[in-house]
Amino acid sequence: MRCYVDSSVLLIHQDDVPPYKKQGSVVRNSYFWALKSIADTARFDQPWEFEQSVWIALCRLLTSFAMSGYLGDRETLLEFPPDAQIPDELRAMSTWASDAHDCSEAADAPNF
Repeated sequence: MRCYVDSSVLLIHQDDVPPYKKQGSVVRNSYFWALKSIADTARFDQPWEFEQSVWIALCRLLTSFAMSGYLGDRETLLEFPPDAQIPDELRAMSTWASDAHDCSEAADAPNF
């Protein structure tokens, strides 16, 4: 999930958060509600925001769903821009984008 940190707030790209689907998988819908429940802001067509106070819980949540085997890395790993510093609280479930193109929108906060 493409993301970046701005003023101690983690922003996850709106296209990368799990969608809720009425007839969708129970695991994916549970993942959606779990993320939404700890997000500070989770609006349609906007980045989801997670304040620093929930980062440890977010990392545990991502780890738990990743270990379930039902969701892939692309759905559970936080992908930071190549030049970003990954916060210690999120390091276990984070990686860097392979190149600047992968996170081109993340580098441009207003268009994120």
